[in-house]
Amino acid sequence: MNPVTRAVGLLLRLTAAAILLQTLFFKFTGAAESVYIFETLGAEPWGRIGSGVAELITAALLLAPSTAALGGLLGVGVMSGAILSHLTVLGLEVMDDGGLLFALALIVCAASAGVAWLYRATMPVVGPWLRHGPAGGRP
Repeated sequence: MNPVTRAVGLLLRLTAAAILLQTLFFKFTGAAESVYIFETLGAEPWGRIGSGVAELITAALLLAPSTAALGGLLGVGVMSGAILSHLTVLGLEVMDDGGLLFALALIVCAASAGVAWLYRATMPVVGPWLRHGPAGGRP
């Protein structure tokens, strides 16, 4: 990975991980907005706690370069659920937040997708294939 790509990868990893870690405080302390969201989804408290654990694991995976691709994939999956929840049940704005939570979910999803792509060659099992392509020589 060249220096520019490495710097972009680091920026994407830190952005996604920082947002995920910052929101954990609200999920794990039972903040009113988090409780409202998961009550609306019919998943309080286990959905709130479970998604918090998934986001904690995602952030940890994103922070280590050797597991960043897996963290990126998990981040896209977790944030896809959040985005779909906003689009189908919650609405873009939750408790007069001006759409902040929705925007943060979009940012984390995009950053995670970028990380998954940039670090794709490090993925277990499929990494060598993604690095060289199906006709690129050795697996």
